Amino acid sequence: MLENLASTCENAGCNRTLQESDCMLVYQTEAGTRRAYECSCGAVTITVTK
Repeated sequence: MLENLASTCENAGCNRTLQESDCMLVYQTEAGTRRAYECSCGAVTITVTK
């Protein structure tokens, strides 16, 4: 079920599905993994997983 989740840009009017190639930074701590995605519209989306 969770493997079907997708990250999308939430910038006004964009809603583009973010791809692995859009990932610009991965940061790992004991609390989880953070990924920063840069959309072609210029917005940045941060995801956090444990």
